[in-house]
Parts: sequence; structure tokens; C-alpha cells
Amino acid sequence: MNKTLIIAEAGVNHNGEIGMAKELIDIASEAKADIVKFQTAIPELVVSSNAGKAEYQKRQTGEGSQLDMIRKIHFELDVYKDLRDYCIKRKIRFLSSPFDHISIDFLNDLGMDIFKIPSGEITNKPYLEHIASIGKSVILSTGMSEIFEIERAIKVLENGGASKSDLTILHCNTEYPTPLEDVNLNAMATLAEKFGINVGYSDHTLGIEVPIAAVAMGATVIEKHFTLDKSLEGPDHMASLSPLELSLMVKGIRNIEKALGSSEKKTTMSEMKNRDIARRSIHVKNDLKQGTVITSKDLVMKRPGNGISPFEADKIIGKILARDVIKDEILKLTDIV
Repeated sequence: MNKTLIIAEAGVNHNGEIGMAKELIDIASEAKADIVKFQTAIPELVVSSNAGKAEYQKRQTGEGSQLDMIRKIHFELDVYKDLRDYCIKRKIRFLSSPFDHISIDFLNDLGMDIFKIPSGEITNKPYLEHIASIGKSVILSTGMSEIFEIERAIKVLENGGASKSDLTILHCNTEYPTPLEDVNLNAMATLAEKFGINVGYSDHTLGIEVPIAAVAMGATVIEKHFTLDKSLEGPDHMASLSPLELSLMVKGIRNIEKALGSSEKKTTMSEMKNRDIARRSIHVKNDLKQGTVITSKDLVMKRPGNGISPFEADKIIGKILARDVIKDEILKLTDIV
């Protein structure tokens, strides 16, 4: 059984408050996610002063500049060391997506063993080259991307030193929340076939059904936003999971992993006890005397199935009964000569 890597995306749902960030770590740990992920950025290096907000951000935070919004919900770099240490205490892996070169180096110095590239950076060649040069595992989200853009980014990463075996690409749609008709989970298979590398899914739909379905379709990594409270002010809370939903998603994924099993079709130990009860065997329709030559009219197929298989009926017809048998009796090989 292959274990799906489950990333609980805290993102910026801490609203710039360290206490909330630690509560999110607690929730992810209690839900048994593998990783809790934040976002690390120096806002002035990421967003220009005249950059506008996405429509979903306006709906959640009102008008104003994107830079002002991001300033309110990002920590100073040193805070992430504290959060990493708290993750160690809570026995969950720490991860944060860097959005600028200083943040990349800072997180590398913190000892992060995976670098998660957000969808918006897939065309940022200098950024990709910097990530690749570190030589660690890379997870690349592909929201808003065409195939040629994904291929181009992968080449930059590989040429820069990223190992193909340590690279995972996540199918993703970056609308918050994503309409179900735009999810297109089948694209995961396209990406896997095209690039021959691990494929996962970063989900922004409402609810937990879609990421669980993605695991059934072969996703090796699942990333999903969660929050303390969906009604909180901030760009991502509304499209995030509640603590209970996060726990249910993790349990659902682990159940699906068990259910996927292997590709081999065979009788399982749990169902073996039901086989004789549910299957049929050859019985006699009526009382028959010793010496009777058996015809097809003398036989009936009934449960239980612990006698001669109905598949052997042709071998029974024409045989002679070695003893008297009564109606509904299971026919045995010792009963015929």
C-alpha cells in the first residue's frame, strides 16, 4: 500500500497571529496530516505597490492593494523558526512555500527537506533555478498552466539540479473555491503519462470529496487548505476546511488507500467464509433409488456450495447412483459410480 503524502495547508490562515499559527499546527497534528504548510514571503519582494487583488480576495477582504493585504498576513522570517520548532514538538513535518529568493535561502537554512513551488511561480525562471540549485525534493503546483509551461518548468528544474525521482507535480485549479466542473481530475493521468513523474493534487474545492477521489485516481500527494474558522477575515478562510473536515479528509484518504489494495484479483481471507454459503452445488430434485442412471432432470443447483460444483454437472449426468438419496440432498462424488 502506497501512503499518500497529506499536506495540511495553513497558508496565511493565521492572519499574522503567532498564536493562531500554532493552533493550526495543533489541528493538523491532531488530524494526523503528514505536513503542515505555511507561506513565507517578504511582501515588498513579491508584490508591487500597484498590484490589484484577485476577485476572490476582494470578496473576502474588500478593496485595497494586494501589497497591503499581504503585509497584514505575513510573519517576519524569524517567526518561521519558532513555528518549525513547534512542529517538531507536535510531531508533524514543517513546510513553507517561499515566494522570494531571501525566503528560499532562509527556509533552506531551517533544514526544510522539501520545497513546494506555488502555481504562480511556474513561469518565474530565476526562482525555479534557485530552488533547483538546492538539490532537495520539489513539489510543483501547476494551476493556471498549459502543458508547455509545465514542461518548460520541469526542464529548468532538472537542468538546475533537481532530481526527476524527487520531483512531484500537482494538478491544481487556482480559483477559490474551484467549481467542480473545472476540477478535471482526469488531467492527473495526462500529466503522469506525459512526464513520467509522480503526480498529486492541490485542491481548492469546497468539501473533502474531490481530494479523496484524487487519491483513488492515483494522487501521491494531496494539499488542502484548512482554517480555525471559515468566517474569519482573510483571503483563504472561506474556501478552507474546518478542523473537523480536515480530520475527516485524512481519515477518508487513509481508508481509500486501504481499499485500493493491489491489482491482483483473488479471494480475500475476509470473504472466504462466505463462499460456500453464497455459491451453489449439485443437489437432487427428488428421492432417487440406488442404481438410478442420473439425468439432467434429476439435478438442481442450490446453496450451500460445499458439494460438487455446477460446472461438473456434465460429468455427473449418465452416472449411476451408488446409494439411495433423498430430495434436496447434496450429491457427493462417493454417491456415484
